[in-house]
Amino acid sequence: MEDIRKDNYLKEEYPTGIDGVTVRPVREGEESLVLHFIRAIAAYEKMSDSVAATEEGLHKAIFEQHACNVLIVEEKGAPVGFCLYFHTFSTFCGRTNLYLEDLFLNEEVRGRGIGRAVFRILIDIALAEGCERFEWACLNWNAPSIAFYRKMGAFPMSDWTTWRMTAKDMRDACERDG
Repeated sequence: MEDIRKDNYLKEEYPTGIDGVTVRPVREGEESLVLHFIRAIAAYEKMSDSVAATEEGLHKAIFEQHACNVLIVEEKGAPVGFCLYFHTFSTFCGRTNLYLEDLFLNEEVRGRGIGRAVFRILIDIALAEGCERFEWACLNWNAPSIAFYRKMGAFPMSDWTTWRMTAKDMRDACERDG
């Protein structure tokens, strides 16, 4: 299958301006590392029971379907965090947006400007790809993240509510409607 990500401006490595810290795209074969960080953010968000992701599913989504991109944050070559993002489309703008699904850094590296550096890299990617918006969701109780986002210049979309249907909900809706 042709790699449709070749035109999405991903670099081999992104400098952060922080000594020993770099950011790079995930490599094939590192699905277990991605799953490790997914479990870590789920634990932080008190949602560990919700993780159903598998290495196989991540491989398919990242490397076969090209449904998302994952960046790995490293300090002196050791993984210390990750972010997973994908593109959405705005009918009003008529352009793509970059949607950040998750950004997680190990506790011991927080507060050193690494999150800000990763955000800046994501902003650079979004602008290089012609995205009109950079969006994400944040749990209402996550005060440290909310403060960080505000400091970065972001604002909450208080006039919108996120709605969701699980696969079960969708199947149930189809059965109800015959």
